Amino acid sequence: MSAWSGLVPVPFPAAARIQLEILPRADPLDLHAAPGDREDPREVDEELARLRERLAAGADQGHRTVPHTADLRIEAWAPTREACLAEAVRGLVDSFAVVAAARPRHTAERRFLAGSDEDLLVAIIDEVIYRLDADGEIPAAVTVRPTPDGGVILVLPLAKVSEAEITGAAPKAASLHDLRCAPDAAGRWSCGITIDV
Repeated sequence: MSAWSGLVPVPFPAAARIQLEILPRADPLDLHAAPGDREDPREVDEELARLRERLAAGADQGHRTVPHTADLRIEAWAPTREACLAEAVRGLVDSFAVVAAARPRHTAERRFLAGSDEDLLVAIIDEVIYRLDADGEIPAAVTVRPTPDGGVILVLPLAKVSEAEITGAAPKAASLHDLRCAPDAAGRWSCGITIDV
């Protein structure tokens, strides 16, 4: 079976055609794996190179989850930084819920300004996790707009979690280990973040 088999269409958001790659976890119950048993950053870079090849073949933007010992890794890619950050949020939501039938009750906007693009990624993911945990709300869609000062505005139409179909463990926190958010030589953006579940 190839590494790209198992792709299924995801209806989030309705206007875009996204594919989510579902891969079996190597050992989902091994919570005490030695550091040497964890995914090697070089393997992540090699997989990212394969992902960039796929991008060049026509997948303009998207996201995927990658098995990771005792947690979850989300990788996203898009032509712009803002679209890439939005794809990371979609990847987070898709990792544990289906929101196609959820009706937004209100829209929240929040401005973020950070010292680096990696910090923006963490701040945005933390905002989504906070709203899920504190308010019981889940994004039914996401938009990220740039601001003139280098920050972004996160726009989240929010629905009650009870209106979503829960399909996995809820995220607990964003890890600061092995963060990535940057453009490649061709100017296409990609990001990666590990989520504690």
